[in-house]
Amino acid sequence: MNSRRTFIKNVGIAAAGAIVLPSFACTPAKAKPVGLQLYTLREVIGKDVKGVIEQVAKAGYKEVETYGYSAQGGYWGLDAKAFKSLLDANGLKAPSGHFGLDPFIKDGNQDDLKINIEGAKGIGMDYLTVPWLGENLRSSLDDYKKVAARLNEAAEICKKSGLTLAYHNHDFEFKKYDGGTGYEVMLQETDKDNVKFEMDLYWVVRSGNDPVALFNKYPGRFPMWHVKDMDKAKPSINTEVGSGSIDFKSIFKHAKQAGLKHAIVEQENFSMDPFISIKKSFDHVNHDLI
Repeated sequence: MNSRRTFIKNVGIAAAGAIVLPSFACTPAKAKPVGLQLYTLREVIGKDVKGVIEQVAKAGYKEVETYGYSAQGGYWGLDAKAFKSLLDANGLKAPSGHFGLDPFIKDGNQDDLKINIEGAKGIGMDYLTVPWLGENLRSSLDDYKKVAARLNEAAEICKKSGLTLAYHNHDFEFKKYDGGTGYEVMLQETDKDNVKFEMDLYWVVRSGNDPVALFNKYPGRFPMWHVKDMDKAKPSINTEVGSGSIDFKSIFKHAKQAGLKHAIVEQENFSMDPFISIKKSFDHVNHDLI
C-alpha cells in the first residue's frame, strides 16, 4: 500500500477477469475479456516493456490498464502510437489508463489533463481513470464536494474527446466525516452519466464496506472493477485471486447491477514469481468466476 502511494505521489499518477454477465451465462463464448492493471508488473515493465506485454498476453489476458503516462516518457519509453502497435501485435486492448488529475482538481489547470487525454486517445482508450487524490485535497466533506465539482468539469472535457472519466478508490474515501464519506459525496454529486467509478474491491472490503450494497444503491456506476484478493493471514497484503478471503463469486453475481464492463486483475505484492502469479489469477477468474 505504502509503496503504491509513494509511487503515485512521486510519478504524478498514481481484477480479474472480465466476466460474463448473467445474460451471457449460457453462451459458450466468453462475452468479456480478462484484464490486468500493469502496475502489477511495475518492477519489470520499465526494463523490458515488449517482453512484459508478450508475457501478459501469453498468460491469457486480452486487456491491460496502463499507469504512469507522461508527455516525455510516454508509455515506458514508447510513444502512444508505438505502444498501441505493441498491444495490437499481442492481441491486447487498453480500455482504461490511470492518469493523475491533482493539478486540475486543485486549481483547474488543464495542461496535464489535456496531455493525459492525448495519451489516452492515442491508444484507443474508453476511460481516463483518476487513480488517487493527494492528501491536501481530501481532508473534509467540503473538500470532496470540491473534488466532485472538478470531476464533473473534467468529465465534460473528456467527453468532448470521446472519453469517459472514471475514479478509482482506495480506502481513504471511506473515512467518515460527520457520518458521511467522501466516496458517497463523489457518487452523489457527480453526473451519473458522465462520471463512472472503477471499484477496487480489495479496498472496499478492507475498509469494512460491502461492494454489493454500493452496487444496489448506485446501479450502473461501476463499469470497471479491480479484482484484487486479500491475504487470509495478513489482510494488509494481496494474494492471487481465489487464494484469499474475498468472496468474489458472491460479488460477481451482481455484475449486471453494477454495470460491469471490464474486470481487471491487480496485485501489489507477491510471494512467487509475478508471471506465475498473474497466470494463477487469470485462470481462477477465467474458469471459476465467469
